[in-house]
Amino acid sequence: MLGSALSYTCAALRDAKGQYLFDLLCHHLNLLEKDYFGIRFVDPDKQRHWLEFTKSVVKQMRAQPPFTMCFRVKFYPTDPAALKEEITRYLVFLQIKRDLYHGRLLCKTSDAALLAAYILQAEIGDYDPGKHPEGYSSKFQFFPKHSEKLERKIAEIHKTELRMCQEMRHFWPSLPLVLLFCRETREFTSSNGESK
Repeated sequence: MLGSALSYTCAALRDAKGQYLFDLLCHHLNLLEKDYFGIRFVDPDKQRHWLEFTKSVVKQMRAQPPFTMCFRVKFYPTDPAALKEEITRYLVFLQIKRDLYHGRLLCKTSDAALLAAYILQAEIGDYDPGKHPEGYSSKFQFFPKHSEKLERKIAEIHKTELRMCQEMRHFWPSLPLVLLFCRETREFTSSNGESK
């Protein structure tokens, strides 16, 4: 699923469609806001594809069972604050954190620092000088590579600009604006070979 700690194993009938598998996962997660998510798989040629819900799962796979698939955010919400369910916010949070770490979100350094500061906020809460000594943000890996200068910028934003409130604890206040200026680097191919 979205994180290495989350996994789900299931058995499905040979002719099961992608929609059946997707609904099974959503039910398992108690996920009601399904529109943002999809199931991704990698074929034997290392090409990534989105599982098509109207087609048989087995026919889309070129490998032999058991199949490994990933539950992923397919579309980021234009207004994350409008998400109603805690689980939806959490899954979107995990995907943003993962995409940022793997370099799949391209954005200005200032936007990357803001996203990382929101992640830091969600992970450790409000800045507390008694708990967070100098260099505390360096314990977190937000990007594939980053400088000490960027770490200081992340810590500065966390210290001075962010305050946690109960309803928005997964870093939402200005996230829509930041995501508008970030570009995903993911390119996927459907099972019929079309780029998505």
